[in-house]
Amino acid sequence: MTTSLQNIGIRTLGGNPMSLGEYDGRAVLVVNVASKCGLTPQYAALEKLATEYADRGLTVVGVPSNQFAGQEPGTPEEIATFCSTTYGVTFPLTEKIDVNGEQRHPLYDELTQKADDAGEAGDVQWNFEKFLVAPDGTVARRFRPRTEPDAPEVIEAIEAVLPPR
Repeated sequence: MTTSLQNIGIRTLGGNPMSLGEYDGRAVLVVNVASKCGLTPQYAALEKLATEYADRGLTVVGVPSNQFAGQEPGTPEEIATFCSTTYGVTFPLTEKIDVNGEQRHPLYDELTQKADDAGEAGDVQWNFEKFLVAPDGTVARRFRPRTEPDAPEVIEAIEAVLPPR
């Protein structure tokens, strides 16, 4: 089943067209990322999730954004180099986009309609906010920036949308 969320086009960090529809039937953890943030070390846990759960049907997608204190100022090449050399990132990265405001990318128009565990929807609070998209293309859970990618509640949510071991 393909939802409107999966049909929204975005570009890869390298400039090629993509959409979440490429991951139809897989769970996707969409995370707005930044290279110069206090939360940047979360890249390591995101890569670990991407590696450990790939065979079970999870894809992590990093979405660079420079909207929070200018903490992602780099060019696509600089971002790619930083992510691969510093954290060994192998999961896909998209083009740098706005996740809030008038220029918010349509992907985030859809994602931010999902409420977090406190029942709050709306704007992304900061870098490293996480949206778990279920294999059917619906947003299953939303985790605010300070929730670590390997926190028990994140792992539990991922396990809940993936096929059993």
